[in-house]
Amino acid sequence: MNSLNDTGGVADPAPGRTSHTHRIRGLAGTGFIATLAAMAATTLAAALAQAVGVDFEIPDGGETIPLSGFAVVTGFFSVVGIVIAVALHRWSARPAERFVWTAVSLTAISLVPPFLSGANTATTTALCGLHLVPAAVMIPTLARSLRTRTDGRPLA
Repeated sequence: MNSLNDTGGVADPAPGRTSHTHRIRGLAGTGFIATLAAMAATTLAAALAQAVGVDFEIPDGGETIPLSGFAVVTGFFSVVGIVIAVALHRWSARPAERFVWTAVSLTAISLVPPFLSGANTATTTALCGLHLVPAAVMIPTLARSLRTRTDGRPLA
């Protein structure tokens, strides 16, 4: 049975829960749209790099990274970024600032493997640039969404 509030109407059994769930869904929805944009931008940038002669061959296995590989990896790590944003939204007093610091730090760490791959200079440079493309899409989008969704929110 529901309790009554002072006006005689039925009180919400979990006040604030619906708006919190709505904010999380909005953040996730924005994140998934940004993920699609990041995947498209990264794949397009990789295709342009291939068009100007970057081979994306990694000498260790002699394999060439396919364009679809850029989309898949970008999508996966963008979803990881969404999960981090949602977790910070839920458990941090300053989610936008913490998200930016975390995402920029992880992006900086992601720039190390291309230098360790043994690939030629063009491939290494292109791979580093391709790590920055989705970061340039995802970080500002999720940070802005976190700021919008936490304005006026009481701290838990």
